Amino acid sequence: MHKNFIEELRWRGMLHDMMPGTEEQLTKEMTTAYIGFDPTASSLHIGNLATIMLLKHFQLCGHKPIALVGGATGMIGDPSFKAAERSFLSEETLRFNQEGIRKQLSKFLDFDCGDNSAQLVNNYDWFKNFSFLEFLREAGKYLSVNYMMSKDSVKKRLETGISFTEFSYQLLQGYDFYWLYKNNGVRLQMGGSDQWGNITTGTEIIRRKEGGSEEVEFNRAFALTTPLVTKADGTKFGKSESGNVWLDASMTSPYEFYQFWLNAADADSHRLLRVFTLLSREEITAIEEEHAAAPHLRIMQKALAKDVTCRVHSEEAYNIAVKASEILYGKGTVDALQGMSDQDILSVFAGVPQTIIARGDYEACTNITDLVSTVTNGEVYASKGEARRAIQGNALSVNKSKVPDPNHPIDFTLLNNKYLLLGKGKKNHLLIVE
Repeated sequence: MHKNFIEELRWRGMLHDMMPGTEEQLTKEMTTAYIGFDPTASSLHIGNLATIMLLKHFQLCGHKPIALVGGATGMIGDPSFKAAERSFLSEETLRFNQEGIRKQLSKFLDFDCGDNSAQLVNNYDWFKNFSFLEFLREAGKYLSVNYMMSKDSVKKRLETGISFTEFSYQLLQGYDFYWLYKNNGVRLQMGGSDQWGNITTGTEIIRRKEGGSEEVEFNRAFALTTPLVTKADGTKFGKSESGNVWLDASMTSPYEFYQFWLNAADADSHRLLRVFTLLSREEITAIEEEHAAAPHLRIMQKALAKDVTCRVHSEEAYNIAVKASEILYGKGTVDALQGMSDQDILSVFAGVPQTIIARGDYEACTNITDLVSTVTNGEVYASKGEARRAIQGNALSVNKSKVPDPNHPIDFTLLNNKYLLLGKGKKNHLLIVE
């Protein structure tokens, strides 16, 4: 017996709006739904992850999910609630981005589970041979300019100006829904709450092309949106100090990704657990109760970071991130780094200042003071005097061990024969010997 999808969204706080009849349709039979992802970057980010979770829960509730990569719509750019028009991306960049997104989406959904196996589609496949005149006849004829201008996403841009290209975006997305309705049996489009206007444009095109009227109940196609995830103070969620938190490990390292969730505020973690994890209501309630009894242990954040990091990256990447956190901020020793690959070590220290020196310069150092001042060109300490004072004040550690003697010889064990972890007070600095 599958769970009720709408009920699942309700208790998770993931239901923003839906057209009348949507819940009845989903209760009646296995339904096919889709969400579109435009390839504006080579990776999706955690803002996209919230809508990916819609598809994931949809499939877990026994329905069939389709993820659409917008090879065609990506050439235009969605104007919804954007302050200005996006720059066009080259076709080569779009193709590269599409492939990156396709690989990511395939990690979250089950593409081999029988009738409700997930599907990936690309709207470029049905738009590439579509002439402009055909599009005007097939899509443009069915919606009035008045209807299109009534959308909030368009109205907000009329004051500053919107090009015909972006104005037509909702027609393209609306036609996507119609095409998938006719060819893939799609009855429902889902997305973030900012997509309501674009989604209902699709239901309207289907209604008009298929011969329905507003007076007669005509539920061939449905719309459902999820709230945009914001922090408890109302500010935008999904940004770190360095910008977007990406799902691609080369753009946001697994360690940085793990740290982002681990640093979530208590006020935000209740909702984040519901939206971004697959934990059950009972499991989340138990975690919240345990957290409330000892908030300093950050039980909610640790559960959140573990679940999301394991699913987006891997359990191995999660374990490395935990080790790294213990090394940098806890009582972990650098022994945990021994045996890690160079890539993993650099990932762990992605946000830590780094200095590269020649092996000959390292081996020629007379003592630790010389190493952390002169040889590193002042990147660790600006002068020998500053370095000596810090060392005598017990403020310098090497590989997590304090070095109290300014004349300590350079006899440290290099991690992987090339790395030293210098600790300046509570701040870390990675020295790379090449």
